[in-house]
Amino acid sequence: MGRLFGTDGVRGVANADLTAELALGLSVAAAHVLAEAGTFAGHRPTAVVGRDPRASGEFLEAAVVAGLASAGVDVLRVGVLPTPAVAYLTGVLGADLGVMLSASHNAMPDNGIKFFARGGHKLADELEDRIERVYEQHRTGEPWERPTGAGVGRVRAYEEGFDKYVAHLIGVLPNRLDGLKVVLDEAHGAAARVSPEAFTRAGAEIVTIGAEPDGLNINDGCGSTHLDLLKAAVVEHGADLGIAHDGDADRCLAVDAEGNEVDGDQILAVLALAMREAGTLRGDAVVGTVMSNLGFKLAMEREGLQLVQTGVGDRYVLESMKEHGYALGGEQSGHVIILDHATTGDGTLTGLMLAARLAATGRTLADLAGVMERLPQVLVNVPDVDKSRVATSAELTTAVTEAERELGATGRVLLRPSGTEPLVRVMVEAADIDQARSVAGRLADVVKSALG
Repeated sequence: MGRLFGTDGVRGVANADLTAELALGLSVAAAHVLAEAGTFAGHRPTAVVGRDPRASGEFLEAAVVAGLASAGVDVLRVGVLPTPAVAYLTGVLGADLGVMLSASHNAMPDNGIKFFARGGHKLADELEDRIERVYEQHRTGEPWERPTGAGVGRVRAYEEGFDKYVAHLIGVLPNRLDGLKVVLDEAHGAAARVSPEAFTRAGAEIVTIGAEPDGLNINDGCGSTHLDLLKAAVVEHGADLGIAHDGDADRCLAVDAEGNEVDGDQILAVLALAMREAGTLRGDAVVGTVMSNLGFKLAMEREGLQLVQTGVGDRYVLESMKEHGYALGGEQSGHVIILDHATTGDGTLTGLMLAARLAATGRTLADLAGVMERLPQVLVNVPDVDKSRVATSAELTTAVTEAERELGATGRVLLRPSGTEPLVRVMVEAADIDQARSVAGRLADVVKSALG
């Protein structure tokens, strides 16, 4: 069996790849791995379970809850809430584990299972591997240790979760949003209630789109992966900014008053300066990934701040932040982690903090985001090549060296094997888009000839 866990939990087409049987079995395995310390300590382990609005989340939630309760875990069902809300509630309620059912920005037929450990933290690879091993042992015939009678878990709805999470978001804001008009695109997803409530309580005038989930329309032409509707709505309503989330609301992208996109790198730049001003940007550093725009790095250097770069994936950003004590990190895609207030990327929190900066300074989002110039970035996927030889090919090394010499200090080249497909990603940044395209095209040809 290949590894079930990917970079962000277990995902697949619901009821095809991700079945009720798999969800139940993984939940029992997770209970044995994540809740065993609580059991041995003499108390009943507890789990927080939430989901996004996908129709498939209904039966998958039932399977997860059944698995946990059958393993002797008490379950708090928080219903449809964002991924960061489930993480927060897992921590604040002292639960032994949390479970979120969502496929994030993926299309509706997909779904996923994400586990959180105590404190609301994502699982380390070692814990995911242990869950897989326990699951596989029992799938192939080793019987579960099943409690009976009063030992089985109890299940109840935890309706207070919504208000508790919204109160947390409002409580960490540095200032109110009075006077701001904000368009919110909720992607017909998990934040359809939370985000409008939080922005309204914070004092903003809001317009909502993509806030009518029916179980089938999540991410459908809206949200952080489809910004055209938000851009048009911001201009139409004369709003100060627009905020877009994905299906589980762990991402945030923005749109300025003129309808221009403000990506995750630009949001990080704005928040970094705000946090430095407030004295909360520990180490004068921001954590990004190797895909962070070069313009972001140059802007941080100009401001006397350091950009620490990790591999692609918000889990690697978070690991670096925790290891070195940094307070802010994220990805160009809009995963932004403000570690003093969240254990994972939180799109609603990010949007609130960005809006708070506008309200506090009286400046426009375009002006604030202008702290960095987003250099043109071209990404070419080269399929059907031997990605394992990217680092050892002398022909590729020579081609990359020549390209870097041509681009100089205002350009960058990155060759990255895909983690899930037989292809190599060629990324080129340059001050001029035509130069970036030209260099990327030449490098893609070399990848084909050298690794094909």
